Amino acid sequence: MVISIDSNSGFCFGVTRAIQAAEGELANGPLYCLGDIVHNGQEVARLEEKGLQTIDYDDLRTLPAHSRVLLRAHGEPPSTYWIARQRGCEIIDATCPVVKKLQDRIRACYEAHKHDENRPPQIVIYGKAGHAEVIGLQGQTNNTAIVIESTDQLDKIDFTRPIYLFSQTTKEVEGFNALVEAIRARSQESGVRTTVEVHDTICRNVANRVAELQAFAKANDTVLFVGGTKSSNAKVLFRHCAEANPKTFFVSSPDEIEQLITDGHIDTTNPDLKIGICGATSTPLWLMEKISERLSAS
Repeated sequence: MVISIDSNSGFCFGVTRAIQAAEGELANGPLYCLGDIVHNGQEVARLEEKGLQTIDYDDLRTLPAHSRVLLRAHGEPPSTYWIARQRGCEIIDATCPVVKKLQDRIRACYEAHKHDENRPPQIVIYGKAGHAEVIGLQGQTNNTAIVIESTDQLDKIDFTRPIYLFSQTTKEVEGFNALVEAIRARSQESGVRTTVEVHDTICRNVANRVAELQAFAKANDTVLFVGGTKSSNAKVLFRHCAEANPKTFFVSSPDEIEQLITDGHIDTTNPDLKIGICGATSTPLWLMEKISERLSAS
């Protein structure tokens, strides 16, 4: 078999920065992380072996004073910082700079318009409801922002009031553009002259991976897409890979390789078979390398 790993896959800048922050801080003693540092169980387990302790919001409220708490790349709402400081915790802020900039823009928009009593504005976020990043973004508006996942949810918006549209950084450009078009069309249909202000805040370093992954998928006979089952980004990118190459299989660990071989999805006796290994922005390179090694040994 000819096995190759996609050079464009693996951690995005924000995740790499958060992982490096965790590894550096672990050298200084106990460290807590609020939520999984990355949506990849294998990487979370690796860091927990080094001493990183994953906690939830209930745990945060009971931590001893002077505990060190790392905030992951997804970002957090202002309430999280307040709770941590009330507990006397030391905050290690690993929020992705792209997400941090978006938080600042949304908060500035909210502060500038929140007193417009006659026609109170609506901040609309194109994103996945309940996603960690989106929770942090909503927090910048005192949780008044409206979250829209698709054009099917336009009824959440009052088209007689000003609309300020932003996007979760990891959403798809095509979906955002479709939403912009639908909002503008509905606004014109309403017959009310109002503001529709669009802010394209999608991270292009993430968005550009779709075309790169699809080209990689087409160049191989079989594709193993490596991702965590909790990762929204992995689910989206896997779907794009499968569109480009139907012989694409989602795997989370090297232990799944044998079953793919047993089921006949990978013919290890074919010396000309080209197998491509790629992954999400939350997939570590070392995990893709482990899967490559397992394939080579089969």
